[in-house]
Amino acid sequence: MTVSPDFTPDHIGGWYIFNTWLQKSLQLPIHLELYDNFKQQRKAIGDDQIDLIYANPYDASMLVRDKGFIPVARPGQTSDEAIIAVNQSSSIEDIETLGMDTVIALTEDPDVNLICDIMLEPAEIHNSGKQRLIMGSYPLVAKTLINGKADIGFFLVEAYQSLSRLTKQKLRVLVRSQINVMHHTLLVGPQLKEHRDLLSRHLLSMKGNSKGAGVMDSMGFNHWENVPDEEMEFMIDLMDTLNYQPA
Repeated sequence: MTVSPDFTPDHIGGWYIFNTWLQKSLQLPIHLELYDNFKQQRKAIGDDQIDLIYANPYDASMLVRDKGFIPVARPGQTSDEAIIAVNQSSSIEDIETLGMDTVIALTEDPDVNLICDIMLEPAEIHNSGKQRLIMGSYPLVAKTLINGKADIGFFLVEAYQSLSRLTKQKLRVLVRSQINVMHHTLLVGPQLKEHRDLLSRHLLSMKGNSKGAGVMDSMGFNHWENVPDEEMEFMIDLMDTLNYQPA
């Protein structure tokens, strides 16, 4: 099992606790492997080393269409949204005033970068690759903004909200997406398909007992919700539409 590298660092322990809970619930030996970046994780996926993954919407498309993964559940009352932020003292007030010399700090998080690029379209700078500073984490994106080394930064909303209060006081949200239908999803691969229904039942009932609720709290989740196949297909179609590049 693995987790999309864009999860917040303070929940690392929660995923290990969840893995232990999962092994006991399914009576299966499950090893949790966390990768430092998307490149490493995608290589593992390409080498068929992953059977269970908490995937971001962008990678979910590839996993379902190309690797035969199927959805199990997603965290309830959440959706993947993105923020473009600036230094609190920045003179930038809206997207339209950004120029081609704008320096962007961002991670390798594919769905966040895609959403933010779309929000940048009014400024016509979304293909300005030379002005991009790829950082290893969202706190580093924030640090780059605070230090004045970038003009704007791309954030997953959850990651932005998890920044320290002091850090957020030095930043200002320029724009926030409101798509509402994109979300991370727990997917099972072909080798675990027979356990999908059992896994789903255990996940959907986690909140109903103290141990399960405690595990979810350590992950920053309130509860799990079922993900019908048609809902998954809709999200994948939306990602493909957003990612469409005309010839």
